[in-house]
Amino acid sequence: MYDVAIVGGGILGLATGRELLSRTPGLQLLLLEKEHRPASHQSTNNSGVIHSGIYYRPGSLRADLSRRGATLLREYCSLHAIPYRRTGKLVVAVDERELPLLDDLRQRAADNGVAAVALLSADGIRQHEPNCTGLRALYVPETSVIDYGAVAATFADEIARAGGTIVTDAAVLGSERRDGAVALQTATQEFEAKRVVACAGLGSDGVARALGGASFPRVEPIRGEFLVLRPELGPLVNACIYPVPNPRFPFLGAHVTPRIDGSIWFGPSDIAQPDVLAAVQRFIPSLQASDTLPGPLGIRAQGVDERDCYVDDFAFERSDRIVQVRNAPSPAATSCLAIAQHVADLLSAAE
Repeated sequence: MYDVAIVGGGILGLATGRELLSRTPGLQLLLLEKEHRPASHQSTNNSGVIHSGIYYRPGSLRADLSRRGATLLREYCSLHAIPYRRTGKLVVAVDERELPLLDDLRQRAADNGVAAVALLSADGIRQHEPNCTGLRALYVPETSVIDYGAVAATFADEIARAGGTIVTDAAVLGSERRDGAVALQTATQEFEAKRVVACAGLGSDGVARALGGASFPRVEPIRGEFLVLRPELGPLVNACIYPVPNPRFPFLGAHVTPRIDGSIWFGPSDIAQPDVLAAVQRFIPSLQASDTLPGPLGIRAQGVDERDCYVDDFAFERSDRIVQVRNAPSPAATSCLAIAQHVADLLSAAE
């Protein structure tokens, strides 16, 4: 019997595994991942941005865990020689209607303790980014880019070195409460653990049913497509460039990311803005379709509540011996180490 079983081997499950093993050396830990390898879904199909925490409602888990998580992640990467780069970020208002929203975002950044955020004029935007056009922008120097796949791989290595067991091709199909344990059934094998953590991302609904969890929040998969700048065109931008967020949707909008490998991504598309090129041309009007190539596809696991409304905060469910991460969209990767600490605390309280 294992002390703890983690269902889901994305970056959150891996971060939680290493956190639990660091707190309790010798812990008998099992991590079950339904795919052939860990971190093959959202964890490695995203923009690769370490967010600063400016967007989220002050006092919310997203605000608190993203701020703490970004600091923890940069410290972790420095300790383990994982490359990251501080690019900074511009959040650009391109028409008058967006200026009050930009002012609100500046106040939210201050409320969340994001340091050194500056308001730029149209000339200031061009000085930072000659190819970018807008009326005003917020400049956020803390924003960084990273390869989250490298982070997840390092977490997995730490788990293995600490004696944890990672089993792939092991989707959890059902469970049974037993005296002092939870039995997890897969297609080929049963595993028993004293306590269970579920970090199943896109599979959260099915895992919640298997573990006897609540019906909500349910997961709505939201497809997002990226474009990539043709590599021969050279550096188009230096910093990440984002639109002012649409207050009707909990998404950050199609943005420009100078990635850690030197490539430049545009996107992702979403419900509010399905045309990536048109969205980016609002603040980089010189960009043409011929400058881009089709990029990767990502799917965001967005929680929806009983009223069919998007859940705008991280959500966790705790019951006897089981803790489930029920909603963890962006900035979950940024927040992964802080979320892992939060989950470990909830698990201790669920004993």
